[in-house]
Amino acid sequence: MSVKYTPVQWNRNKWIYDGVMLAGVAAFLWVFLYITPDALGHDPAINPQIHNARAFGACAFVMLTIILCIGPLARLDTRFLPLLYNRRHFGVMTTFVAITHAGYILNWYFNFSSSNKYVGLLYANSSFGQIAGFPFEVFGIFALICLLILATTSHDFWLKFLTPPVWKRLHYLIYAAYFSVAAHISLGILLDQQNHVFTVIFIGGAAAVIVLHLAAWWSERGDVAARDGAWIEVARPDAFRDGFAKITRLPNGDRVAVYLMEGQLSAISNACAHQNGPLGEGKVIDCLVTCPWHGFQYDVRSGRSPAPFTEMVPTYRLRLENGMVEVHPDANPPGTYVDPLPLPAPITPQGEPA
Repeated sequence: MSVKYTPVQWNRNKWIYDGVMLAGVAAFLWVFLYITPDALGHDPAINPQIHNARAFGACAFVMLTIILCIGPLARLDTRFLPLLYNRRHFGVMTTFVAITHAGYILNWYFNFSSSNKYVGLLYANSSFGQIAGFPFEVFGIFALICLLILATTSHDFWLKFLTPPVWKRLHYLIYAAYFSVAAHISLGILLDQQNHVFTVIFIGGAAAVIVLHLAAWWSERGDVAARDGAWIEVARPDAFRDGFAKITRLPNGDRVAVYLMEGQLSAISNACAHQNGPLGEGKVIDCLVTCPWHGFQYDVRSGRSPAPFTEMVPTYRLRLENGMVEVHPDANPPGTYVDPLPLPAPITPQGEPA
C-alpha cells in the first residue's frame, strides 16, 4: 500500500457492539413484518415485496436517525460515548440495509419493464414541476450514493490516506444523506399512505436529530462564550483527579485534555492520531495515557507515542492564574515537550502543606 496505517483488531467490545446492533436490526424487521403490519402504514393493502421494501426502508431511516443522534448525545452526556466508538460499523450496516431496500424496489417496480430496470428507475417518473408526484426516487438514489461513499471510505486506510481533516469533511455527507432520505420519504410514502403511524415516527426522528444538534451546539457555545482573554479556563486545581483528565473546548472547536499526574498537570489534544479517539477518557500510568478506542499510547508531556511507535499529537501550555488552571488555545506542534505545571500542595488545618 502507498501509505502507512495500523489496522484495528477486533476486540470484545466490538463484538458486543455489533451483536447488539444486528439483534436490533433483526428485531425491528421482525416487528415491522410480522407483529404490527397494520399499525405501520400499509393502506391500501400491499403485497409481500412492497412490504419487505418498506420494512428495510423504515429500518434504514431509523438507523440513520440513531447514528446522527449519537454524536450530540455523547457531547451532552459522556455516558453515551461507548455508542460513539464503533459508530462506523453502524453506518456500514445501515448502507447494507438501504441497499436491500433499493433491491426490493428495483426487482418489483421495474423488473417487468420492457427497458432496463436501472434506466426505468431514472426515467419512469419525470414530473419535476410538481410536488405531488415529484420523482422522489432521485433523493433515494442520492442518499444511497452518499452512504456507499461513506461505507467505502470507513476503512482506516482512507482515514490515513486522506488525513483526518479531509476524511472528517468527507463524512459530513451523512447530513446530505439524511436530508435526501427525509425528502425521499416526505415526497413518497408520506403523500400516499392513509395510516399516519409512520408519519409520527418520521417527524419524531427528524425532530430528535435537529433538537439534539441544537442543544449540543448551544451547550458548547455557552462554554466558550463564558471565557475571556487569550487563555482559556479549565478548572480549579482541586477539581482534578490524579491519573485522569479534564476536557475543555477551545474557541476553534478543538478539545484539550488536561491530565493530573503526581501533583503536576500536562495538556495534549483530546484527539488520538489514529482515529481521533477521545484521549481524555484514558488513564495516565507512568506519564502515558492509553486511548480507550484502540490502545494507542502517548506521553502527556510531549504528545509522543513510546518507541518504536511514531504517532504524535499536539501539546498545550498551562498556567495557574487567580486560583484557576488555564490553557493557551494555540497548540504546539505535535510531539513538542512542555514542562508539566506543578500544583501547590493542599494546606492542612495546621497551616502546613499536606
